[in-house]
Amino acid sequence: MQILTDLTGLRGALGQWRRAGQSIAFVPTMGNLHAGHYSLIARARQLADRVVASVFVNPTQFGPNEDFSRYPRTPEQDAEGLANTGCDVLWLPGVETMYPFGADRAVGMHVPGITDVLDGAARPGHFDGVTTVVTRLFHQVQPDVAIFGRKDYQQLAVIRYFVRDLAFPIEIIGAEIKRADDGLALSSRNQYLNEDERARAPMLYRTLQSMRDRLLAGAARVEVETAATAALEAAGFQPDYAVIRTPALEAPVDGQPGPRVALLAARLGTTRLIDNLEFDLP
Repeated sequence: MQILTDLTGLRGALGQWRRAGQSIAFVPTMGNLHAGHYSLIARARQLADRVVASVFVNPTQFGPNEDFSRYPRTPEQDAEGLANTGCDVLWLPGVETMYPFGADRAVGMHVPGITDVLDGAARPGHFDGVTTVVTRLFHQVQPDVAIFGRKDYQQLAVIRYFVRDLAFPIEIIGAEIKRADDGLALSSRNQYLNEDERARAPMLYRTLQSMRDRLLAGAARVEVETAATAALEAAGFQPDYAVIRTPALEAPVDGQPGPRVALLAARLGTTRLIDNLEFDLP
């Protein structure tokens, strides 16, 4: 696996592959990789001839009181894991490469509507930062396909939106959520949990399952959401939201059949966790 840190080297490697007629799959990450990330690499390996992964902790998607400075950086461990999983190139740009005029003077992106709800409401400006950096990465790598985890459900929906709106010639693939044996969705932020918090964290997934089951049993959406929020609060969580939505993140009409997703975000101690569960309402 090549580890590249400058655009000239990256473009040289990509150019060789393209001249050989090889397709390219891309997995953007912020590093501190775990089994969930490596499953994205394995999926990318199935979809293209070559696989590029990026590791870049993006400052523009963190709010002023969020965890940018303490976000774990493990580049050597990440590189070893990527090489063992079949990645061809690790793209490891610095801030000066990603934002040549500085992050505070960068040309930005904004996706209307879909970024104003849920995590967008709880973390103002977050998705502007996400779309800004993903747009830059797409321009740099120019992949045929890009793979994102479904755990960040709203992020995936936002990326699908702007890729379609801007006519990027990239297929966006949503990979399944990887979970621990007790149901907790794998996340780099799980390591912030202390022993007691880690023992309580699987309630998030159980809450999602309960939301699904209640809705399928005929309960009204608002009733399901209220009960889920109360259950999380009673267990010591501080929920930002616990909702049922359509795949487009709109509030569905009670009783109307179709695909649904239960989504929640809650703080446990100092750690903010998100999760979701997709299902169909017959």
